[in-house]
Amino acid sequence: MMKFNLLKPTTWFPPPHPLIVRNRDFFAGFDQTRPLTDYTFVVCDTELSGFDRKRDEIISIGAVMIRDLQIDLSATFHQYIRPANTKHTQATLIHRITPQQLIKARPLEEVLPDFIEFVGNSLMVGHYVALDMDFLNRAARKVFDGTLSNPGIDTIRMAQGYRRVLLGHFHEKDTQSYSYALEDLAKEYHLPIFKAHDALEDAMQTAYLFLFLLKKFRKGGLLTLKDIYQAGRVGSLWY
Repeated sequence: MMKFNLLKPTTWFPPPHPLIVRNRDFFAGFDQTRPLTDYTFVVCDTELSGFDRKRDEIISIGAVMIRDLQIDLSATFHQYIRPANTKHTQATLIHRITPQQLIKARPLEEVLPDFIEFVGNSLMVGHYVALDMDFLNRAARKVFDGTLSNPGIDTIRMAQGYRRVLLGHFHEKDTQSYSYALEDLAKEYHLPIFKAHDALEDAMQTAYLFLFLLKKFRKGGLLTLKDIYQAGRVGSLWY
């Protein structure tokens, strides 16, 4: 006779959202050996209510697409997000986002699907991309019961790698004495200057920095993602 244990009900977990499944399946066999021009990149920035990964929230997402190593101004994303706690005064002061803007904004559950559709199969680029991806994946777990599989490239690590090349390998410790703030790097490399603490403007600023550094790396013979990833002079760019 078959016996059933009524004291231990079977735990059921909902399947991942189709967006997450499609995203995961694409990157399961991701090829890093193709030329850099073969990939699309989404340069992303999130504005946050604070840096507490358990308490704070995304209040704005900005992103721009790069195709064929050129910024595609026809493909941008910028949305304010209404947080669960609309009394984030720190966000108002730093990002100049008013409480009224947040109250009128769409909630995360409505914005995140649009953003994931925008990103598609692109690689994620950000200035300290690990922080952006941490908050985005926390949001994805909440909304979709899954996380994004898009690989990410950090422009801070790229800038540190470029600095090591300029200074020489024996001066690696000296690279830490320089500022790697986005605005400071833009001024140092004579890049266009965008308004700080705005998600789309910061994404544009990061996109210019990313392309500047990629151009330098390609001149050094780094022509594929794998070249960049493995190059000891650059270090690990992937978060």
